Amino acid sequence: MALDVTFAVSTWLWTSPFNQETISLFPKIKSYGFDAVEIPVEDPSLIDLPSLKTALADNGLAPIICGAFGTSRDLTHDDPSFHQTSFDYLDACFEITSQLGAKFVAGPMYSAVGKARLVSPEQKKIEWDRAVTNLRKVCLKARTHGLEIAIETLNRFETDLINTCEELMELIRDINEPEAKVILDGFHMNIEERDAEAAIRLAGEKLIHFQVSENYRGTPGTGQTRWDAYKRGLEAINYKGAISIESFTPQVKELAGAVCIWKPLAESQDGFAKEGLEFLRKWAEDV
Repeated sequence: MALDVTFAVSTWLWTSPFNQETISLFPKIKSYGFDAVEIPVEDPSLIDLPSLKTALADNGLAPIICGAFGTSRDLTHDDPSFHQTSFDYLDACFEITSQLGAKFVAGPMYSAVGKARLVSPEQKKIEWDRAVTNLRKVCLKARTHGLEIAIETLNRFETDLINTCEELMELIRDINEPEAKVILDGFHMNIEERDAEAAIRLAGEKLIHFQVSENYRGTPGTGQTRWDAYKRGLEAINYKGAISIESFTPQVKELAGAVCIWKPLAESQDGFAKEGLEFLRKWAEDV
């Protein structure tokens, strides 16, 4: 059966950080046929809410808010000042999300991206408990805005805390707050999951956002990804959220370095978005 979903694309495909100039991408994004746009909030001070609201309305695009968790935003750090930095940042994200009428903030908010080490079981337990305690606080902050959080698994090269959906569901059980939900990213799943369909089924009704690219971070439909497994899993849980293309450009050196993209993954970023959406629409409709 056809999937009843909407389609989105992250502005990270073209540029970083999101600022006033990024809004100029919206007419192009809409012209390709996307329903929504992922807005990565790297620096909340760069977000001009009135003009962003207007641009979203003018182009008929729904907003999806994603967080960016660099080294200073680490809820598992030994130094509690890093926790406060994370809380302050997420408070700003919640305010932006609420003002734009979006429903959640997504991202691997339990720890800093790139914090990938071999640690003792004792240290792992300490950091796990910090993540649980602090994300419980984040859930309560989200609740005051009527929002949820979508927590993301990352591959082993980007974090040592949460790599699989099974680990994420355990974390969410420990947090035990209704605002704690799931975002899955097919790129990370292709590295870490034994069975992508089973992972999606495990997330179940907690899954509120789904990001895709190819196994090599390229244009959907051009690689080795098991799109059939994705579809079976999403059908099984009656997923009705967005399917969102997330990848990056080597032209933004700092971001490309963080995600280890050393060369172009498509002939053009515009082609990446347009051809990726064409593939996804056909994939979602095929029965």
